[in-house]
Amino acid sequence: MKMKRILTALAVPLLALFLLADTGFAQRERGFDDKEIRIGQWGPQTGPAAPWGAVARGSKLVFDMVNEKGGIHGRQIRYFIRDDQYNPSQTMAGVRELVDRRGVLAFVGGVGTAPGMAVQSYLRQNEIIWVGVCSGAEAFQDNPWQWNMWPSYFDDGSLLAKFAVENKGYKKIALFYQNDDWGMDAMKGINRRLKEHNMELVAAVPVEPIERDLSSQIARLQSSGAEAIIGIVAPTQAAIALRTAVSVGFQPQWLHSYNLCDFALMNHITDGLWAREGVITSAFTDDPNADTPLMNSYREAVKKLAPEERWGIFYMAGIVVAEPLVHALEKAGPDLSTAALRDALDSIADFKGIGPRITWSKESHRPPRELQIWQCGPNGETIVVQDWIENELSME
Repeated sequence: MKMKRILTALAVPLLALFLLADTGFAQRERGFDDKEIRIGQWGPQTGPAAPWGAVARGSKLVFDMVNEKGGIHGRQIRYFIRDDQYNPSQTMAGVRELVDRRGVLAFVGGVGTAPGMAVQSYLRQNEIIWVGVCSGAEAFQDNPWQWNMWPSYFDDGSLLAKFAVENKGYKKIALFYQNDDWGMDAMKGINRRLKEHNMELVAAVPVEPIERDLSSQIARLQSSGAEAIIGIVAPTQAAIALRTAVSVGFQPQWLHSYNLCDFALMNHITDGLWAREGVITSAFTDDPNADTPLMNSYREAVKKLAPEERWGIFYMAGIVVAEPLVHALEKAGPDLSTAALRDALDSIADFKGIGPRITWSKESHRPPRELQIWQCGPNGETIVVQDWIENELSME
């Protein structure tokens, strides 16, 4: 009986220690350990939107450069890319796998409004940090677990209209837009800007993403008498529209969203028309050929770490979204935690990589409101015609 009491007395503290250890294990933070930090991204590596898959691979370059230098506070970045083929259902499948099986600490980038919207609630509910969704849609604002850096489509439209009116002096401006949130958000910015100049669009012509015969839209734009057309459309529609317009002798000044500022790509798919017509776009990065220490370091790293990649805007976009996450991980210090990383992101002020200048706070995770304006030169080169400029107009 005495031995039984002794064993019972010993069992109680041992059980308590076991439960405490088990609880500690269960509460151990996800996404990192003493040796690695796990980061994820999705993007269309295959399928019709595959050119945009370069974004995820551009982020990989940043993480590879970090790892080559020894990591962040002794931890290597373990990076996972999931191919969603620009299909929201596949985005969700890939994100769930990275959260549930790989236990990622954070996501970076992620191409597209529809894929991003498909996973936004899931990531928020699971309190997963998400930096830099590759969309300027207003639907991604006001999420405490999301830090935005893609300038809004409202700002994009407003700054394109500002350049067309104030720098180029155009009086008759039309809009050719994709009939979705992207086009609608940009239209609000354009109308808001034109109102400041007591102007209105001479025409606003929609297009569906699946349309390929754009002759009726071009006819409407031509009949409006537009001197300049702001295009908020995908690469295929932009190329078809330009070809169709030139074929009927209609040659206004085209100004397009930053989603089309890859001049090498657009010049290729238009057989040189992009350059010959001197198309103007907004832009969310510094000049890809800029002779600066930071830009030079990335171009050299591509040659060494990813020689198979083309140095272009979409690849650079992946660098832009990864830069602030790396900066925040460094700021968080060696005692890493989800809370420490959130605090670091919330205290980023006046950070400048190769994209726009970023400032976030606990109260605001909104993206920067500045863009550059570029023009495609006669040989397909980038001509910076307006340095970084911030949109000062409110959405109201």
